[in-house]
Amino acid sequence: MKAYVFPGQGAQFSGMGKELYENSSIAKELFSQANQILGFDIMKIMFEGSDEELKQTKVTQPAIFLHSTILATCLGDSFKPDMVAGHSLGEFSALVANKTLNFEDGLKLVYQRALAMQKACEKEPSTMAAILGLEDSIVEEICEGINGVVVAANYNCPGQLVISGSIPAVEEACLKLTEAGAKRALLLPVGGAFHSPLMEPAREELASAIESTLFNTPICPVYQNVTANAVINPIEIQKNLVLQLTAPVKWTQTMNQMIADGATEVIEVGPGKVLQGLFKKVDRSFPCSSAEI
Repeated sequence: MKAYVFPGQGAQFSGMGKELYENSSIAKELFSQANQILGFDIMKIMFEGSDEELKQTKVTQPAIFLHSTILATCLGDSFKPDMVAGHSLGEFSALVANKTLNFEDGLKLVYQRALAMQKACEKEPSTMAAILGLEDSIVEEICEGINGVVVAANYNCPGQLVISGSIPAVEEACLKLTEAGAKRALLLPVGGAFHSPLMEPAREELASAIESTLFNTPICPVYQNVTANAVINPIEIQKNLVLQLTAPVKWTQTMNQMIADGATEVIEVGPGKVLQGLFKKVDRSFPCSSAEI
Protein backbone atom coordinates (compact mmCIF):
# COMPACT_ATOMS: atom_id res chain seq x y z
CA MET A 1 0.00 0.00 0.00
CA LYS A 2 1.34 3.39 -1.01
CA ALA A 3 1.40 6.19 1.56
CA TYR A 4 1.96 9.67 0.13
CA VAL A 5 3.21 12.29 2.60
CA PHE A 6 3.48 16.07 2.27
CA PRO A 7 6.07 18.27 4.03
CA GLY A 8 5.46 21.36 6.18
CA GLN A 9 7.19 24.66 6.81
CA GLY A 10 10.99 24.55 6.74
CA ALA A 11 11.37 22.53 3.52
CA GLN A 12 11.46 25.60 1.25
CA PHE A 13 14.42 26.47 -0.98
CA SER A 14 15.13 29.04 -3.70
CA GLY A 15 14.33 27.57 -7.11
CA MET A 16 11.55 25.32 -5.78
CA GLY A 17 9.02 24.35 -8.45
CA LYS A 18 11.02 25.88 -11.34
CA GLU A 19 11.74 22.52 -12.96
CA LEU A 20 8.04 21.58 -12.73
CA TYR A 21 7.08 24.86 -14.39
CA GLU A 22 9.58 24.40 -17.22
CA ASN A 23 8.59 20.80 -17.95
CA SER A 24 4.82 20.77 -17.61
CA SER A 25 2.00 22.77 -19.21
CA ILE A 26 -0.30 21.77 -16.30
CA ALA A 27 2.25 23.20 -13.82
CA LYS A 28 2.47 26.46 -15.85
CA GLU A 29 -1.31 26.81 -15.73
CA LEU A 30 -1.54 26.14 -11.97
CA PHE A 31 1.32 28.51 -11.11
CA SER A 32 -0.25 31.38 -13.07
CA GLN A 33 -3.61 30.58 -11.44
CA ALA A 34 -1.87 30.78 -8.02
CA ASN A 35 -0.47 34.25 -8.83
CA GLN A 36 -4.01 35.45 -9.63
CA ILE A 37 -5.53 33.90 -6.48
CA LEU A 38 -2.84 35.34 -4.17
CA GLY A 39 -2.57 38.71 -5.89
CA PHE A 40 1.25 38.69 -6.01
CA ASP A 41 3.95 36.93 -8.03
CA ILE A 42 4.70 33.96 -5.77
CA MET A 43 6.24 32.15 -8.73
CA LYS A 44 9.02 34.74 -8.97
CA ILE A 45 9.79 34.43 -5.23
CA MET A 46 9.80 30.61 -5.42
CA PHE A 47 12.05 30.50 -8.47
CA GLU A 48 14.41 33.42 -7.74
CA GLY A 49 13.77 34.69 -4.20
CA SER A 50 16.34 34.87 -1.43
CA ASP A 51 16.16 32.62 1.65
CA GLU A 52 14.98 35.66 3.61
CA GLU A 53 12.05 36.27 1.25
CA LEU A 54 11.11 32.60 1.28
CA LYS A 55 11.21 32.51 5.10
CA GLN A 56 8.26 34.90 5.50
CA THR A 57 5.31 32.83 6.72
CA LYS A 58 2.96 34.43 4.17
CA VAL A 59 5.30 33.21 1.39
CA THR A 60 6.61 29.94 2.87
CA GLN A 61 3.26 28.28 3.46
CA PRO A 62 1.70 28.87 0.02
CA ALA A 63 5.07 28.13 -1.67
CA ILE A 64 5.41 24.68 -0.09
CA PHE A 65 1.71 23.97 -0.68
CA LEU A 66 2.09 24.89 -4.38
CA HIS A 67 5.23 22.81 -4.88
CA SER A 68 3.54 19.76 -3.31
CA THR A 69 0.08 19.99 -4.90
CA ILE A 70 1.35 20.88 -8.39
CA LEU A 71 3.84 18.00 -8.25
CA ALA A 72 1.04 15.59 -7.19
CA THR A 73 -1.11 16.83 -10.11
CA CYS A 74 1.77 16.40 -12.56
CA LEU A 75 2.17 12.77 -11.50
CA GLY A 76 -1.10 12.17 -13.37
CA ASP A 77 -2.31 8.56 -13.55
CA SER A 78 0.73 7.28 -11.64
CA PHE A 79 -0.57 9.07 -8.51
CA LYS A 80 -2.63 6.33 -6.87
CA PRO A 81 -2.55 6.88 -3.10
CA ASP A 82 -3.93 4.30 -0.66
CA MET A 83 -3.44 6.79 2.17
CA VAL A 84 -2.11 10.36 2.61
CA ALA A 85 -0.83 12.54 5.45
CA GLY A 86 0.87 15.92 5.75
CA HIS A 87 3.02 17.47 8.46
CA SER A 88 1.27 20.61 9.79
CA LEU A 89 0.87 22.84 6.69
CA GLY A 90 1.40 19.65 4.62
CA GLU A 91 -2.03 18.41 5.72
CA PHE A 92 -3.61 21.00 3.38
CA SER A 93 -1.50 19.68 0.47
CA ALA A 94 -2.60 16.13 1.36
CA LEU A 95 -6.26 17.20 1.33
CA VAL A 96 -5.96 18.66 -2.16
CA ALA A 97 -4.07 15.58 -3.36
CA ASN A 98 -6.80 13.20 -2.11
CA LYS A 99 -9.54 15.45 -3.57
CA THR A 100 -11.08 16.57 -0.25
CA LEU A 101 -10.37 20.18 -1.28
CA ASN A 102 -10.00 21.67 -4.74
CA PHE A 103 -6.76 23.50 -5.62
CA GLU A 104 -8.18 27.02 -5.41
CA ASP A 105 -9.90 26.51 -2.03
CA GLY A 106 -6.81 24.80 -0.63
CA LEU A 107 -4.55 27.68 -1.66
CA LYS A 108 -6.93 30.32 -0.28
CA LEU A 109 -7.10 28.51 3.08
CA VAL A 110 -3.32 28.11 3.25
CA TYR A 111 -2.82 31.82 2.57
CA GLN A 112 -5.43 32.80 5.18
CA ARG A 113 -3.76 30.40 7.62
CA ALA A 114 -0.35 31.99 6.99
CA LEU A 115 -1.65 35.54 7.52
CA ALA A 116 -3.62 34.56 10.65
CA MET A 117 -0.56 32.81 12.14
CA GLN A 118 1.63 35.82 11.34
CA LYS A 119 -0.85 38.07 13.17
CA ALA A 120 -1.00 35.74 16.20
CA CYS A 121 2.84 35.69 16.34
CA GLU A 122 2.92 39.48 16.48
CA LYS A 123 0.47 39.57 19.42
CA GLU A 124 2.81 37.87 21.87
CA PRO A 125 6.54 37.06 21.59
CA SER A 126 6.75 33.29 21.46
CA THR A 127 8.96 30.52 20.13
CA MET A 128 9.58 26.78 19.70
CA ALA A 129 12.45 24.45 20.66
CA ALA A 130 13.51 21.00 19.51
CA ILE A 131 14.14 18.51 22.31
CA LEU A 132 16.31 15.55 21.36
CA GLY A 133 16.96 12.30 23.16
CA LEU A 134 14.20 12.23 25.79
CA GLU A 135 11.05 10.13 26.16
CA ASP A 136 7.90 12.02 25.12
CA SER A 137 6.31 11.44 28.54
CA ILE A 138 9.24 13.14 30.35
CA VAL A 139 9.00 16.18 28.05
CA GLU A 140 5.24 16.41 28.63
CA GLU A 141 5.63 16.11 32.40
CA ILE A 142 8.29 18.84 32.63
CA CYS A 143 6.28 21.21 30.41
CA GLU A 144 3.20 20.70 32.61
CA GLY A 145 5.19 21.72 35.69
CA ILE A 146 6.27 25.09 34.26
CA ASN A 147 4.46 28.30 35.09
CA GLY A 148 3.49 29.80 31.73
CA VAL A 149 2.49 28.52 28.30
CA VAL A 150 4.70 25.69 27.04
CA VAL A 151 3.39 22.51 25.43
CA ALA A 152 4.48 19.56 23.30
CA ALA A 153 3.79 20.76 19.73
CA ASN A 154 5.36 18.37 17.18
CA TYR A 155 5.89 14.67 17.89
CA ASN A 156 8.31 14.28 14.97
CA CYS A 157 9.83 10.86 15.61
CA PRO A 158 10.99 8.80 18.60
CA GLY A 159 13.43 10.97 20.58
CA GLN A 160 12.54 14.20 18.76
CA LEU A 161 9.79 16.39 20.15
CA VAL A 162 9.29 20.12 19.51
CA ILE A 163 7.88 22.28 22.31
CA SER A 164 6.07 25.57 21.81
CA GLY A 165 5.01 28.53 23.94
CA SER A 166 5.94 31.90 25.39
CA ILE A 167 9.67 32.74 25.28
CA PRO A 168 10.33 32.64 29.08
CA ALA A 169 8.42 29.36 29.53
CA VAL A 170 10.18 27.67 26.58
CA GLU A 171 13.60 28.84 27.83
CA GLU A 172 12.87 27.53 31.33
CA ALA A 173 11.66 24.22 29.88
CA CYS A 174 14.87 23.91 27.83
CA LEU A 175 16.97 24.28 31.01
CA LYS A 176 14.93 21.72 32.93
CA LEU A 177 14.85 19.27 30.02
CA THR A 178 18.64 19.50 29.65
CA GLU A 179 18.96 18.78 33.40
CA ALA A 180 16.64 15.79 32.89
CA GLY A 181 19.02 14.34 30.30
CA ALA A 182 18.01 15.77 26.90
CA LYS A 183 20.88 15.45 24.41
CA ARG A 184 19.92 18.85 22.99
CA ALA A 185 17.35 21.55 23.67
CA LEU A 186 17.58 23.86 20.73
CA LEU A 187 15.58 27.08 20.22
CA LEU A 188 14.25 27.16 16.65
CA PRO A 189 14.36 30.19 14.32
CA VAL A 190 10.57 30.44 13.95
CA GLY A 191 8.18 33.37 14.11
CA GLY A 192 6.09 32.07 16.99
CA ALA A 193 4.51 29.30 19.03
CA PHE A 194 2.82 27.18 16.37
CA HIS A 195 0.55 24.34 17.55
CA SER A 196 0.10 25.85 21.01
CA PRO A 197 -2.72 27.71 22.83
CA LEU A 198 -1.06 30.98 21.72
CA MET A 199 -2.38 30.27 18.20
CA GLU A 200 -5.98 30.57 19.44
CA PRO A 201 -6.60 33.94 17.66
CA ALA A 202 -5.40 32.36 14.39
CA ARG A 203 -7.57 29.27 14.96
CA GLU A 204 -10.67 31.44 15.46
CA GLU A 205 -9.90 33.43 12.31
CA LEU A 206 -9.26 30.33 10.21
CA ALA A 207 -12.24 28.39 11.61
CA SER A 208 -14.83 30.52 9.80
CA ALA A 209 -12.93 30.20 6.49
CA ILE A 210 -12.63 26.40 6.86
CA GLU A 211 -16.28 26.04 7.88
CA SER A 212 -17.47 27.97 4.82
CA THR A 213 -15.35 25.87 2.40
CA LEU A 214 -16.69 22.78 0.60
CA PHE A 215 -15.06 19.54 1.79
CA ASN A 216 -15.62 16.53 -0.51
CA THR A 217 -15.42 12.82 0.25
CA PRO A 218 -11.76 11.95 -0.45
CA ILE A 219 -10.44 9.23 -2.78
CA CYS A 220 -8.47 7.71 0.12
CA PRO A 221 -8.14 8.26 3.90
CA VAL A 222 -6.09 11.11 5.34
CA TYR A 223 -4.19 10.54 8.59
CA GLN A 224 -4.74 13.83 10.37
CA ASN A 225 -2.26 15.56 12.69
CA VAL A 226 -4.78 15.97 15.51
CA THR A 227 -5.80 12.30 15.79
CA ALA A 228 -3.09 10.35 13.89
CA ASN A 229 -5.93 8.16 12.60
CA ALA A 230 -7.34 7.51 9.14
CA VAL A 231 -10.28 9.81 8.39
CA ILE A 232 -12.60 9.73 5.37
CA ASN A 233 -15.65 11.66 6.61
CA PRO A 234 -15.49 15.25 5.22
CA ILE A 235 -17.20 16.78 8.30
CA GLU A 236 -14.69 15.09 10.63
CA ILE A 237 -11.78 16.17 8.38
CA GLN A 238 -13.05 19.76 8.56
CA LYS A 239 -13.33 19.71 12.38
CA ASN A 240 -9.84 18.27 12.80
CA LEU A 241 -8.38 20.88 10.46
CA VAL A 242 -9.83 23.68 12.62
CA LEU A 243 -8.28 22.12 15.74
CA GLN A 244 -4.89 21.67 14.06
CA LEU A 245 -3.49 25.16 14.77
CA THR A 246 -3.64 24.87 18.56
CA ALA A 247 -3.19 21.07 18.87
CA PRO A 248 0.04 19.09 18.60
CA VAL A 249 1.19 17.43 15.35
CA LYS A 250 1.15 13.72 16.15
CA TRP A 251 3.58 12.70 13.42
CA THR A 252 5.29 9.83 15.28
CA GLN A 253 1.85 8.36 15.98
CA THR A 254 0.78 8.95 12.35
CA MET A 255 3.78 7.06 10.95
CA ASN A 256 3.21 4.14 13.31
CA GLN A 257 -0.50 4.04 12.45
CA MET A 258 0.11 4.11 8.69
CA ILE A 259 2.55 1.22 9.00
CA ALA A 260 0.12 -0.69 11.27
CA ASP A 261 -2.65 -0.12 8.71
CA GLY A 262 -0.60 -1.76 5.95
CA ALA A 263 1.60 0.93 4.35
CA THR A 264 4.39 -0.81 2.46
CA GLU A 265 6.16 2.25 1.03
CA VAL A 266 6.15 6.01 1.60
CA ILE A 267 6.51 8.61 -1.14
CA GLU A 268 7.24 12.22 -0.17
CA VAL A 269 5.60 14.82 -2.42
CA GLY A 270 7.14 18.29 -2.26
CA PRO A 271 10.42 19.98 -1.38
CA GLY A 272 13.07 18.20 0.70
CA LYS A 273 13.33 14.76 2.28
CA VAL A 274 12.53 15.55 5.92
CA LEU A 275 9.57 13.17 6.23
CA GLN A 276 11.48 10.26 4.68
CA GLY A 277 14.15 10.80 7.33
CA LEU A 278 11.51 10.66 10.08
CA PHE A 279 10.08 7.38 8.71
CA LYS A 280 13.61 5.94 8.72
CA LYS A 281 13.84 6.81 12.44
CA VAL A 282 10.77 4.63 13.04
CA ASP A 283 11.97 1.75 10.80
CA ARG A 284 15.34 2.00 9.05
CA SER A 285 14.38 -0.63 6.45
CA PHE A 286 11.10 1.05 5.44
CA PRO A 287 11.05 1.87 1.67
CA CYS A 288 11.00 5.67 1.20
CA SER A 289 11.36 7.81 -1.94
CA SER A 290 10.63 11.25 -3.39
CA ALA A 291 7.92 11.79 -6.02
CA GLU A 292 9.36 12.65 -9.41
CA ILE A 293 7.86 13.37 -12.82
